[in-house]
Amino acid sequence: MAASSSPPPPADADAFTDDRFADEQAELRALVAGIRDDTIAIARLSASLIRRRAAVMRIALARMERSGSRLSRERELPVRSVALEIGVATRTHDLTVQKELSDAHTLTEKFAATVGALEDGRITPRHAAAILETGIVLDDPAARAGWETVVLARAERDSPGRVRAYGRELAESVQPEGMTARHLRAAAQRGVSVRDLADGMAKLSVILPATVAYGIRDRLRRQAAAIRAAVTAPDTSGDSATAGDGGSPSAEDPGSMPDGIDGSATAGNREPSLASMGGSEAAGTEGTPAGNDEGSVADERSLAQIGADVLADLLLTAAPSHDPTTEDSCPGGLGAVRAQVQITVPVLTLLGRTDGGAIVDNTCPIDPATARRLAAGAPGWDRVLCDPVTGTVLEVDRYTPTSAQRRFLAARDRHCRAPGCRAPIARCQLDHNREAQDGGPTHLRNLCHLCVRHHVLKTEEPWTIQQNADGSLLFHSPLGQQTRESPPPRVMFRPTGDPPPF
Repeated sequence: MAASSSPPPPADADAFTDDRFADEQAELRALVAGIRDDTIAIARLSASLIRRRAAVMRIALARMERSGSRLSRERELPVRSVALEIGVATRTHDLTVQKELSDAHTLTEKFAATVGALEDGRITPRHAAAILETGIVLDDPAARAGWETVVLARAERDSPGRVRAYGRELAESVQPEGMTARHLRAAAQRGVSVRDLADGMAKLSVILPATVAYGIRDRLRRQAAAIRAAVTAPDTSGDSATAGDGGSPSAEDPGSMPDGIDGSATAGNREPSLASMGGSEAAGTEGTPAGNDEGSVADERSLAQIGADVLADLLLTAAPSHDPTTEDSCPGGLGAVRAQVQITVPVLTLLGRTDGGAIVDNTCPIDPATARRLAAGAPGWDRVLCDPVTGTVLEVDRYTPTSAQRRFLAARDRHCRAPGCRAPIARCQLDHNREAQDGGPTHLRNLCHLCVRHHVLKTEEPWTIQQNADGSLLFHSPLGQQTRESPPPRVMFRPTGDPPPF
């Protein structure tokens, strides 16, 4: 049978296609032009915002100078107060506002040409941020001005990422201060922080001298490679290497472990080991099943996962090489110190009837299996009774005179109650909304949790708090703003199809 041929296209098909393409091109040109114009408008608004923030900062700094206090905390109170004013007005955390005020003041005082270029729409806010970040290390005004001229010319024709890299390299070349002194000053900023992620995970970040940081990564890579080389993993179509097959990395091949130990696992559907969930038992659990008759252990974790688990085990169980503590100040030394976290678990999750609701330090959700395992070894529990509709805390039992109030308030507040702040209870203090010296009672309706920053601000500056019967707080600012902060509700979980647990 002869193959049938498709009918020829209409004579005007090509013309129709060309017309549609031309219309799309015209529309795209108009859209690109509009995006360019909007970007320039945003840059000009950003410059205006920077100048307003800088003006606010100058007023706050002038008040600091007039305070006459020698204590840095008291001198900073005018800045903190106005930052909270702006935070209330813009629904932003005041620490974020304070950094924005400081950056704006620095830009206008030390990088005036950059603010001018932003105001003209010649650069974007991201370019200005890159210039501030890389040029702030230059203390000499003349060197900084020359550096800004060169980098600003680059910013007008290149991307922010390239400007940042170029600016950092150029700043290093014109830096009058030696690397030794600058490194010692930078090393004073070392520290540890945690950022919450989705699905019950968190990212641990450590700022260390570069040699120490790379040394840690190299050791973790070598330890992970040694663990992989010591076990025989099952061959699942090349999913994981098998020791002795020529494809298994060895301890002498640390480069085989991928970068990004904190998140470059190759098999996302594998069961995480207990070590990766905060425990120290890695072998003999799901994810690290028992071995065969020859005594080998099957380990299906990726090198990145092994490295993360080793890091968790070392930090949670090992003792530091230098331990200045004594038996009196720290029985057993620093090696005896164990991590402590506060876990809140709904009773239905604890019973295995729901699959959510557990939370650590009132900030980050965790998986129910880990919550139940930790609850099993908890020395004591507080039973929190919540309103089944609003989720507001109604009562906390296991009463004793003052600790009962603390338990209730910790369960109700969950974090700092200042506008926009989520500092955990562990870093908060109980505040008398009406000061005790003014006759304020030590009563549940006159107490709330404030972090140290906001507690000091409320005590030293004319911020006042009025608490209502439902636990909500009405904050009154020195400039006359009012904002209401309700107690943080709890999400109520219940089994599907069952009646509400009233």
